[in-house]
Amino acid sequence: MAKSKTAARARGGFKASRHGTRTAPRANAAGPKGDQKKAAEAREAAGTKHVAGERSRYLRGAKISPRKIDGTESVVQLIEGTFQAYNAARLREAAQLYAKLMLAKDVTVGLTLTGALTPAGLGMSCIIPLIEAGFVDWIISTGANLYHDTHFGLGLAMHRGNTAASDVSLREEGVVRIYDIFFDYDVLLSTDAFFRKIIRAPEFQRPMSSAEFHWLCGKYVAERERVLGISNKSLLSTAYRCGVPVYTSSPGDSSIGMNVAALQLEGYACTIDSNQDVNETASIVLGAKRGGGKSAIVIMGGGSPKNFALQTEPQIQEVLGIDEKGHDYFLQVTDARPDTGGLSGATPAEAVSWGKIDPDRLPDAVVCYLDTTVALPLLTSYALAKRKPRKLKRLYDKREANMAVLRAEFEKTR
Repeated sequence: MAKSKTAARARGGFKASRHGTRTAPRANAAGPKGDQKKAAEAREAAGTKHVAGERSRYLRGAKISPRKIDGTESVVQLIEGTFQAYNAARLREAAQLYAKLMLAKDVTVGLTLTGALTPAGLGMSCIIPLIEAGFVDWIISTGANLYHDTHFGLGLAMHRGNTAASDVSLREEGVVRIYDIFFDYDVLLSTDAFFRKIIRAPEFQRPMSSAEFHWLCGKYVAERERVLGISNKSLLSTAYRCGVPVYTSSPGDSSIGMNVAALQLEGYACTIDSNQDVNETASIVLGAKRGGGKSAIVIMGGGSPKNFALQTEPQIQEVLGIDEKGHDYFLQVTDARPDTGGLSGATPAEAVSWGKIDPDRLPDAVVCYLDTTVALPLLTSYALAKRKPRKLKRLYDKREANMAVLRAEFEKTR
């Protein structure tokens, strides 16, 4: 027995039965190094062609042999042909997951938005085309993204800027900046005035979900676009037209919520009911599953919208006691690290322990560590090139039907 152990150690510390005995051993990090070195030198001296012994299950991925970039490649060719490793590879995997699996007819796709995306024009360039193509079925966004989105629907301008500019000088000239985006202070005042005007309307004077609130806002933004003769500027107006419900996880954490609060001081009764949001978003996921389909979550950034989208499954399972397994597909673009313990950087594997992600579908989960402003345009172009538009699900119009499914299943658990 002692001799056997010594022999195993001589072979690199691994069990001999795993590797076998070879006269001219194949190169193997766990095998006899001296013999392998001599065998390689003998092959080279003899001019023998090297034949790789790629029998390991870890060597089943495509060989890295990218196309030569010549300036004529499409986005699809660029992503599939040259994004070979590191976060480029994760972006390729994300694009392929989104286009191939998430955009199947039976999949309901939720999109979360965090970070100042709409001020950078990503609402117009990416999110609106995705909504119109039926590639996004419901949205959870920060209120700030929806507020700044409205500027464009009102015909107001935002400009490219320079981060080296003096903020004291900007303040003196009435210019506000979001990093390298500059805009006139009056853009804020005009947008505030617009929201206060519409929220005073009778149809707003009651408690409602943020989806209903944003649907009403989208209706008014769409009308303002019509009057101004502009189109495809606001994701709120596009979501209104396409029946895509838009939620915000923190209604008071934006200038829209600030104006709602100000009107309460004037005696107006508009209230965004977060309880309705929690149940409505859970009902969207449950409705998709009970309808024989799947649920996919696309996360741009992280933060509260990410959690609000993923907590739909714990709401269904843990709180309501309804049998479910978790979301089927998970795609996140983030610059947050997992080791800090924050939700923004939490991995899909960690989400399995909460019931947020179906463990059987964990291979269909991709995290890409990249700036959203870089990733989202590439993902959008890739998806639009690879898939034909889907029929709009118009989930806003199905809110009551989905809630009926949720209520019925909840009653069974009581």
